Amino acid sequence: MSSARVPSDAPAPPADATAAVHPVDEVLPAGRMLVASLQHVASMYAGAVSVPLVVAVAAKMSAADTAVLMGGSLLMAGIATLLQTLGIGNFIGSRLPFVNGVSFAGVGVMLTILTTQGGVQAGMPVVFGAIIVSSLFGFLVSSYFSRLVRFFPPVVTGSVILLIGVSLIPVAYEWIVDGAPSGTPDPKNIALAAATIVVMLLLQRFTRGFLKQISMLFAMLFGTLLAIPMGLADFSKLDGAAAFGIPAPLHFGAPQFSLPAIVSMCVVMLVILTESTADMIALGKIVDKEVDERTIARGLRADSLGSALSPLFNAFHASAFAQNIGLVVISNVRSRFVVALSGGLLVLIGLSPAAAALISVVPMPVLAAVSLFLFGSIAVSGIQTLLQADLHRGDNALIVVVTLGAGLAPALSKGFYDAFPSWAQIVLGSGISTGCLLAVTLNLVFNHLGKRARAAEEPAAAVSAH
Repeated sequence: MSSARVPSDAPAPPADATAAVHPVDEVLPAGRMLVASLQHVASMYAGAVSVPLVVAVAAKMSAADTAVLMGGSLLMAGIATLLQTLGIGNFIGSRLPFVNGVSFAGVGVMLTILTTQGGVQAGMPVVFGAIIVSSLFGFLVSSYFSRLVRFFPPVVTGSVILLIGVSLIPVAYEWIVDGAPSGTPDPKNIALAAATIVVMLLLQRFTRGFLKQISMLFAMLFGTLLAIPMGLADFSKLDGAAAFGIPAPLHFGAPQFSLPAIVSMCVVMLVILTESTADMIALGKIVDKEVDERTIARGLRADSLGSALSPLFNAFHASAFAQNIGLVVISNVRSRFVVALSGGLLVLIGLSPAAAALISVVPMPVLAAVSLFLFGSIAVSGIQTLLQADLHRGDNALIVVVTLGAGLAPALSKGFYDAFPSWAQIVLGSGISTGCLLAVTLNLVFNHLGKRARAAEEPAAAVSAH
């Protein structure tokens, strides 16, 4: 057989014919990249400031302290996003289109610590000390955590995520009451919250694309404007807020270290690592990029490093924002550099005290309405995860029942553990920590311990039957 000869003057194939850039590593045109980045910021902004707001309102912080928490949270969300998307060497960062922000997982533990320590002045340094140590713990175990994922199946992660969402919902209703005597909220507060919810539902139903993504911000703006004629708006918090300013490091004082607080925060860190692992695997499938153990380890190190640095600028644990994964699906923009630009924008917003103060003027009933969507979305995410579990098995159903039953005790019965020692209250007073420990333990008991023994008994029983 003769082979066809290629003319010597034939043009060479394009240089990128065999080495096409993966969409995750694609750099888009400037205009398209900016618009896509703004969508990511808009879709997560309210969630990023909700955690510091929950903590600040529950702890009765001043407007200035609240602005410090929100500014620090936005700044560190940006830095953590840059760590995740751009990475450092071949050791840190998944290099996937992940937006990072403040995790809801630690809210219960932080509020419990503030209560047991007697308030903000004594409690915040303990909170930040526990976050630093637990984040360093997360950094150290990141390389090994992928091997432990089998101990966090959907029945465990789903139960914990559902518990996080449900246990936070009462907080939103407390915001609607907004200081009124128990059981007697102002009807105007309820009306304002309801109107905000209706506007957000209408925007979700009748808008598309970018407008739909920022419907939460539009609803907040509408509610704030509506509050003015109702006498529920207070713009005095904007007085003296600078357009630009670097957050004061360690605004609440040097970190302090308490063993019970550290143990509880380490449990929270395990929850965050679990969520991030699941999100990385899901996002890898969406963007058609392999996510192996090394990628997961790099991503978890980015979460942990961002979390460890956060307390220096008065912020909390950082983790992946699941709602932004949905935005990747909707927009079909898979570039990690788009998300990196989002991180840069968050850093700029975090460096503006005026931007943080602007959010703090939003009336509490409006924030409550928006938060009901956020907290409810977390709960729904937990339900979706539980749908992947085999709940027809009695053991798995029992894990969910006990996790929710014990985990919701502090949220549904105030002061349930008040008679316990302070160190025990820090662990038990956070239903999320208690629920996570119970879910993991029960999963070990029912689904791991004794499996080998049962497997050995079955062949023995078969032999004796013969």
